[in-house]
Amino acid sequence: MEFLLQIIQYQDANHRGQVIQLWEEVFAYQTPHNDPALTIDKKLLAKDELFFVAEADGIVLGTAMAGYDGHRGWLYAIAVHPHHRNRGVGRDLVNHSEQALAKLGCLKINLQIVASNQATTGFYEKLGYQVEPRISMGKLLAG
Repeated sequence: MEFLLQIIQYQDANHRGQVIQLWEEVFAYQTPHNDPALTIDKKLLAKDELFFVAEADGIVLGTAMAGYDGHRGWLYAIAVHPHHRNRGVGRDLVNHSEQALAKLGCLKINLQIVASNQATTGFYEKLGYQVEPRISMGKLLAG
């Protein structure tokens, strides 16, 4: 099945339901702070124009969120619908996000992957990312 892929800015009115459904399927997070609707709401508050969807004929096939704090860029929520994997959608989303971050002056991009997700590690290695000797730490804040 051929499709004309477009990567565009996330538009809440057009994309919210599809993105939530995609993330629930792809990520299957069980923690409240990773709730897709909450994540979208928080990202939209940033107003940084670094939230993208890959769509074809109005159907969301994938997502990418990026962030930039002036020091490093970050990639988050790179998700591709399982039926559309291995067709370049993820690669195109990452490339689009990298270009958007570069336009902001970003010199380095980081991302985190769940340690058990070796397939995703291989995907990023093919795009030039390397595993770095770091310890990832986190802390949940109330409210």
